Amino acid sequence: MATHSATSAKQQRLIPVCWSVNLQPQANMPPKRKAKKTTKKNPEKRENDLEAKYRRSVLDVAILKDHIALQYESVKKIQSSRIDLRRHIRHTEQKLQHERQDHRDVNSDLSRQYKTMQTELTNKVKRMEKEVSQMSEELVLCQKELSKEKREREQLEWEKDATIADLKHKLENMETDYEKILHENLDSLTSQLAVAQQEWEDKSTTIHQNYKELLSECGLNARHI
Repeated sequence: MATHSATSAKQQRLIPVCWSVNLQPQANMPPKRKAKKTTKKNPEKRENDLEAKYRRSVLDVAILKDHIALQYESVKKIQSSRIDLRRHIRHTEQKLQHERQDHRDVNSDLSRQYKTMQTELTNKVKRMEKEVSQMSEELVLCQKELSKEKREREQLEWEKDATIADLKHKLENMETDYEKILHENLDSLTSQLAVAQQEWEDKSTTIHQNYKELLSECGLNARHI
């Protein structure tokens, strides 16, 4: 705005100068010849000189008017251009102000979004670090529990194998004992059966002998019965 005001003031200062220059018709006219001094002047020649001067003056005035009209049109165009330029400058400045405001708004919104995202990311990182720490502790505990269960399982397997081996040994001993007892019982039973058989045989022989004697006393032969 200051530059255009200075330009306008400079143009306004140049217009009177142009007019002052154009108001001097002698600058565009050939130099006049100096009239020779005469002691006596002819009235007709003097009248003709005056008429010629008048015509030249009228022509100079007409040329000056045309020049002034052209200068006036130029000034009007310059003023119109200056008004259009000022309007354009105002419009540009308003547009630039709006763009700057939009730019500030965008920057403010981006800064707010960045701060929000940074805060959320920081909170997420902290939360994930906490979760990782928790999971690490749980993993250590799980590994300890797993090691403990592994040792207990190995202990149980060892105890189970020992128990199975002991039971097998006891079973084998029991089988041996049962077999021994069975053989002893069978031997005892066989002996008892042999004794009983001998006794029954002795008894049957005695009874048979007694029957024979009884039959003989009755006059009967045991072979014929």
